[in-house]
Amino acid sequence: MNDMTPIAKVQTTMKDWETDQEVRWCPGCGDYAILKAVQRTLPELGADPAKTVFVSGIGCSSRFPYYVESYGFHTIHGRAPAFATGIKLANPELDVWLVTGDGDGMSIGGNHTMHIIRRNVNVQILLFNNEIYGLTKGQYSPTSRLGTNSPTSPLGSVDRPASPCAFALGSGARFIARAYDVSKELSGVLKAAHAHKGASFVEIFQNCIVYNKDVFAEFTEKANANTGQLWLQDGQPMLFNKGTQGITLDLETLSLKVVEVIDGDWKAAGVIVHNVKNRAIAHMLVEMPFGPFPMALGVIYDDPRPTYETTVLEQDAKAREGKSANLAALLAKGQTWTVSGTAADPI
Repeated sequence: MNDMTPIAKVQTTMKDWETDQEVRWCPGCGDYAILKAVQRTLPELGADPAKTVFVSGIGCSSRFPYYVESYGFHTIHGRAPAFATGIKLANPELDVWLVTGDGDGMSIGGNHTMHIIRRNVNVQILLFNNEIYGLTKGQYSPTSRLGTNSPTSPLGSVDRPASPCAFALGSGARFIARAYDVSKELSGVLKAAHAHKGASFVEIFQNCIVYNKDVFAEFTEKANANTGQLWLQDGQPMLFNKGTQGITLDLETLSLKVVEVIDGDWKAAGVIVHNVKNRAIAHMLVEMPFGPFPMALGVIYDDPRPTYETTVLEQDAKAREGKSANLAALLAKGQTWTVSGTAADPI
């Protein structure tokens, strides 16, 4: 099995991916929409439940494996990437999905998230970002904004928030994307992540109805979508607000800026065309401050390279060339000695 070996597709329906477990999130939680999007996407991918594994850590999002009719591991806080890596190395044919949250994946699990990304293990990493600790009753998280009021920051958080996609790029990610829980484009983003051979990192903005309600409304609400969302497509100009505005590169400052597009002439306005292999622009897109800029969504960066498990297995196969397994010879190798005599003999 290598990166180019296709996994046999099977025919399923959305029902085939639903378990008999009661889905237990708070009413109105964005996790419901994400679950349905995944269950709707898996049949379209031709995924096989017998060869699909969902791995999670700890948090609201980490209930996910209970609700998908496939193999699943609900693991240790922040350590899901380590389990996913082991699963993929043990059986590269398995289709592994890693579900985590902004607390699980960016705080206690930040180290593990970094390593599964830099190694480029062929898994889909879905990070649900609600900018709060939901399961443990609303403490501020690594992605919470400045001024966030919570039980652990009653006067407002003074921590600068982490950017999951910027973190992923800094860790060597070869695929990053963004969507939000109820976006109709989420399924397409999941398909693109699955098609990528290597670690696919998808940040999904998720509404925590109880502890951080509508924190993303400035760009997710229908009334704000035109001006607040920039959906990126490879080879297409970076246009938003019904094509009346776009993103250009200011060559003097080497930074992005918003420009007006007159009569649909985006070329005259200097709007740049999205290239998913342009890493420098990807960094700029994920760090655009919302307000003066729209939120960059869709596939932001996609430039595959050989996967970790393929390289490890090729290395292992090469090391075994011309050799036969002989445990006795291995144990006797080096400095050894034989003790003779019986238990009755004096020492």
